[in-house]
Amino acid sequence: LSLVFAIGACSGVNSTSSTASSATADSGSQLVEFYANQVGFLPQQQKHIVVRTSQAVSYRVTNTASGQTVLEGTTSTPNYWPLADQTVAVADVSSITAPGLYRLSVGDNDYTTFRISAQRVSALHDAAIKAYYYNRAGMALDPAFAGKWHREAGHTDTHVINLNEPKISLASPKGWYDAGDYNKYIVNSGISTYTLMRAYLDFPDFYVQRRWNIPESTNNQPDLLDEISWNLDWMLTMQDTDGGVFHKLTTLNFAPAVMPAEATEQRYVVAKGTAASLNFAAVMATAARVYPQQQSNFLAAAKRAWQWALENPQVAYKNAQNVKTGEYGDSSFNDEFAWAASELFITTGEQDYLIEAQRYLGSPSTPGWSDTMGLAYLSLLSEQGQNALPAERYQTLKTRFLDYADALVKTSQASPFRTAMTANDFVWGSNGVAMNHAMVLASAYRMSNDPAYLHTFTGLVDYVLGKNPVDYSYVTGFGEISPRFIHHRQSHADGIAEPVPGFLVGGAQNGQQDNCQYSASLPATSYKDNWCSYSTNEVTINWNAPLVYSLAAMLTLTE
Repeated sequence: LSLVFAIGACSGVNSTSSTASSATADSGSQLVEFYANQVGFLPQQQKHIVVRTSQAVSYRVTNTASGQTVLEGTTSTPNYWPLADQTVAVADVSSITAPGLYRLSVGDNDYTTFRISAQRVSALHDAAIKAYYYNRAGMALDPAFAGKWHREAGHTDTHVINLNEPKISLASPKGWYDAGDYNKYIVNSGISTYTLMRAYLDFPDFYVQRRWNIPESTNNQPDLLDEISWNLDWMLTMQDTDGGVFHKLTTLNFAPAVMPAEATEQRYVVAKGTAASLNFAAVMATAARVYPQQQSNFLAAAKRAWQWALENPQVAYKNAQNVKTGEYGDSSFNDEFAWAASELFITTGEQDYLIEAQRYLGSPSTPGWSDTMGLAYLSLLSEQGQNALPAERYQTLKTRFLDYADALVKTSQASPFRTAMTANDFVWGSNGVAMNHAMVLASAYRMSNDPAYLHTFTGLVDYVLGKNPVDYSYVTGFGEISPRFIHHRQSHADGIAEPVPGFLVGGAQNGQQDNCQYSASLPATSYKDNWCSYSTNEVTINWNAPLVYSLAAMLTLTE
């Protein structure tokens, strides 16, 4: 591997290994390895490089362009992380702020390189959001926008059959493919679409002129809003005449590993459910604030879905016997009721919705598709939420939320890898958990200006970009070692060596729910870059969304 993109780590001048493994005079007979952000640090962010070592070691940092030493120091005392079975220390290089390529050396032979570059972080952000363009359903991807990943259109979804009423069909075009498969799921689209709208609402100046070369880039609307619209248009088609919302649009079985245009099986909408209807209501109520020119349409759809949920408060979706695709099942709806009521209150100012939000609002939590309580907090504690809530109520919610963020900070400070991840976080989609933690912490920083939240959330971004015990930047196309064989049908079937760029894979976790053979079994090291590993190497829209948010937050809040 060449030391070209962001971080390299070598043992000896001629080594091509990604980690250093020689013994040095400074480190005795131990092995020295390095884990760090492989894309690039922002100039003003905290910058930690993890060193695998059993004792504290001295290090020096040189500017590779000038050859000058810019920092000398000693790592922290090493600590053992049982989730990875590794003992590591931390080298803090935060005082270096000038853009450039640097070399951190331990002894005479062991070293790694790192970059400070806002441009690289900016490019990563644009790739992470452009991944949604590559996952659009019903659209041919033109070479002018998709480059070598251009493809024919698939799944126009103009004749979708109602599985429970086969004589009825509907048109349900557009939307994003959910993950490595070609189906479209309301609950996962819900949190993904909201998170991207949250990024726009929190950082409007960042997005107003930002473009990343999609077909709509020449219009007068920010590219982010154009991309979100593609999915909102689809979600609207999933609302039935009675206000309820179909849980998903799907084939009966997962498509084979072919390109979208070749996956031609009949597609269906399935049963309606409380979770889908409340997700829909929350997203549409938020969209009414983001797209004022369409406010009446979005708000009317939100209210109809809310009313259906009130009349059908316990309809848990279960796959029919002949449906084998992702279920996204959920049987606890307090979080969805709290979220939907909160969005409707902020948008309308109607006190009845606030009463319902307070009735269902529980303790803060990190958002996920099956737990949306944290999304209610993010909105209620936003500027719009603060303007709508009574001051005393806002302060109570803020205290709760910051207490939760404080616990994440303490986890990070106690972690040998300086990452706010516990054993319970290493589940299917652990990188999505990390990025949703980061979104929570970025929001805590915005409302408090406490740098501990800033350091903890940027440390989580560093984690997914390489400061982790498997030494991978988990985003396709970015970093020296990044996933190449992702569980993503387009990337697997297109005949192109490189996967579609900008996708965050699920990441390490030891559930091993697929039939892959893994070389490690611990929570933080059980990862395999292989198509077979859908439990660690698949991509999804709901993991990319908080990555987009977190990168926008970093680029806005640290500069």
